[in-house]
Amino acid sequence: ANKVSIIQGSGSGHEPAHTMIVGKGMLDAACPGDVFAGPPVEFVYETTKLLNSPMGVLHIVNNYTGDRLAFEQGREMCEMDGIKVETLLVNDDVAVKDSTWTVGRRGVAGNFFVIKAVGAASEKGASLEELVRIGNEVIANVRTLGIALSSCTPPVKGTFLFDIADDEMEVGIGIHGEPGRQRTKLVSADEIVDIMLNAVVPDLPFKSGDEVALMINGLGGTPIGELYVLYRAAHKKLEAQGIKVFRSYVNEYCTSLEMAGASLTLLKVNEELKGLLLEPAEVSIRVF
Repeated sequence: ANKVSIIQGSGSGHEPAHTMIVGKGMLDAACPGDVFAGPPVEFVYETTKLLNSPMGVLHIVNNYTGDRLAFEQGREMCEMDGIKVETLLVNDDVAVKDSTWTVGRRGVAGNFFVIKAVGAASEKGASLEELVRIGNEVIANVRTLGIALSSCTPPVKGTFLFDIADDEMEVGIGIHGEPGRQRTKLVSADEIVDIMLNAVVPDLPFKSGDEVALMINGLGGTPIGELYVLYRAAHKKLEAQGIKVFRSYVNEYCTSLEMAGASLTLLKVNEELKGLLLEPAEVSIRVF
C-alpha cells in the first residue's frame, strides 16, 4: 500500500497490545517477544523488511531497555539495507523516572493514542516526517498512572511476580510488575481515582479549559463494570476542575497477564488530534 508502514513491538502478556490491534487505521504489524521480554532483533528486522514502503517505516517503541535495544539494532540493520525508518519512543507513565526495566519513564497504555493518531494519519497518506510530528505531539501530551490490587504470574516463573496482601495496593505499578511509588492500604474507588488524578493532572499540567481523551485501562483481572466505577469518578472530578472529557475509552487496552488493577490515561487534545481519534479503525477487537 502507498502509505507509511507502522510497526509496534513489545513483550507478550499485554494483550490486546499489540498483536490484536493490527489492522486498517492502526498497526500494520506487531513484533511480540516472549512474555514480558523485548522482541528478538531478527523479528524487528524481518518485519520491517517485509513491510518496507516507498514512504518509509515507522517504529513505535515503549521506553523499556529490551524493546529499545531490539528496535535500535533492527533499525540499524534496515538502514544498511537502504530502508527509511523513524522511531517514536512512548514514555507516558508518571509513576517513576527510572525503574527495573527502564532508564527514564516507562511506556504504558498511552501508546494506544500514539498508534491511533499516527495510524489514522497514515491512512490519509501522511508522510513519515508528518507522522513523527503527530506522534510526538501525542507523546508530549499524554500521561498515565496505574494501580495494582494483585500480582501476576509469568509462565516462566510459575508463581506470583511479587507478594501483595489482600488489603494492599501498589500505586504506580509497571506493566511488568515493576514496583511503583508506594505500597498502601486499599482504599475506595473514589479515593483511587483521586490518587491517579493527583499524580497525572499536575504532571503536564492539565488545566481548566483543556479538552482530553480519558482512558481507564484494565490490567487483566478487573471486571469491566469496576472500570466504569473508576471512569464515573474520574469523569466527574475532571469536569469539576474545568477539564472537558472529549472522548472516553474504558476497556482492556494494555494488560499485565491476570493482574487486578487499572490505569488512568489523559491525553490533551487539539482539533487535529480530535479528528484523528474519531477516524474509524478496523482491528480484531473493538477498542476504538
